[in-house]
Amino acid sequence: MSYEFIDVTTDERVTHVLLNRPEVMNAINPQMHDELQAAFDAFAADDEQFLCVVRGAGDRAFCAGSDLKAIAFADGRNPYPADGYAGLIERYDLNKPVIAAVDGFALGGGFEIALACDIIVATDRSSFGLPEPLVGAVALGGGVHRLARQIGLKQAMGMVLTADRVSAEQGYQLGFVNEVVAVENFDDCVAGWCERILRCAPLSLAASKEAIMKGLDEPSLEAAMTHQEDYPAFYKWRRSEDAREGPKAFAEKRAPNWTGR
Repeated sequence: MSYEFIDVTTDERVTHVLLNRPEVMNAINPQMHDELQAAFDAFAADDEQFLCVVRGAGDRAFCAGSDLKAIAFADGRNPYPADGYAGLIERYDLNKPVIAAVDGFALGGGFEIALACDIIVATDRSSFGLPEPLVGAVALGGGVHRLARQIGLKQAMGMVLTADRVSAEQGYQLGFVNEVVAVENFDDCVAGWCERILRCAPLSLAASKEAIMKGLDEPSLEAAMTHQEDYPAFYKWRRSEDAREGPKAFAEKRAPNWTGR
């Protein structure tokens, strides 16, 4: 598929999704929503792609959220595709790892995209926030819910009820940013995260991610551990070739060959 407002490339097992409207700080218009839906659909369905990295074009922003001007002229149609904002924030069954590589502003819907990813790596010039209340709106793209779950109620209330922006370093201290690096080290840092993730068996990662996310919805630790055997990705991993390949490679003192099967 050809895209106008995003770029999608693959590098071996890694899919790179670039939000590519730097002239408007990568703000998302209705067509861009549809393109992102298609890109994440393709990534989710491709058994050869194990990991996705989402970035923003330019050096000002990861994503400044919704393009309000474009939405105003969208003839009233719903700007969100099947899996919600950016085709990502309601994609609850995506068990492959997704990294948000943030350089610059991640605001509103842009912050919601980052929060929907599994890992956030940010440059030291980046900042995050949900400014929707300043324009009479509410961050309903998962922002208020994910933030409270990821950093705790009081800290989330502080950010949401003031609409304040926080720096990448503050985000790291709050716990929603995994690593903060200087701009000149950003690409190497993101590549390092990819390399470390790709050392692991993809079906093991899928089962682990699913167990974490579904387990959080269970009423107790006991229930989570009891029910994990029935989770789809967990069930698939148990019966996979990769589950046998790991111990075999260890016994043979060689690097494992993960196939995702």
